Amino acid sequence: MSAAAESGARVAILDYGMGNLRSVEKALERVGATVSITADHAAARDADGVILPGVGAFPKAMTRIRELGLDELVTERVAAGVPVLGICLGLQLLFSHSDEMGGADGLGVLEGDVTELRADGLKVPHIGWAHVERDGDSRLFDGLDAGTPFYFVHTYAARPEAEDVAATAGYGERFACAVERDNVYGVQFHPEKSSSAGLRLLANFAAICAGATTTA
Repeated sequence: MSAAAESGARVAILDYGMGNLRSVEKALERVGATVSITADHAAARDADGVILPGVGAFPKAMTRIRELGLDELVTERVAAGVPVLGICLGLQLLFSHSDEMGGADGLGVLEGDVTELRADGLKVPHIGWAHVERDGDSRLFDGLDAGTPFYFVHTYAARPEAEDVAATAGYGERFACAVERDNVYGVQFHPEKSSSAGLRLLANFAAICAGATTTA
């Protein structure tokens, strides 16, 4: 976690009224990042990286995001090469569409849909720890062992393109729990609730932010 502490990365957590904002903020501060919780576009543009959190229903979240113009902001930041990390619902919002509550379009930053977790008779939502297996290399998981457990709370799962899958977990089915495409990252689990492993992942993201080459 020293890389993040030394980097002084500035990270903006987007506030649209649905997310575990304070816990994410505190976890990032523990690994040395300078954090702002904001819906202000100028403040987000001034940051080295952006986090899109989320807890709740996909359609309501997208309504709030569009009301605040954060859909355009996220798309702009992605195009500028700024690292963007979606957490839990925030991961799902990066995709094209969700079936939740009758369906809604997402940000479309990543190709794929979000559908109900095929839990094969297990209780949903999926709540608790699950072992995460990498699918290829991802800077998010630097320094973390294969099969490291992370904490999950979700009913739906993203169905990304195969080349965008960074890690998978199992709960009735094997599902993508982390994605990466260029400067876009996402995790279905909650790193802020995942003890030392979650802190390491957030430290890795802060280090990515500090080293990113961006355009305004």
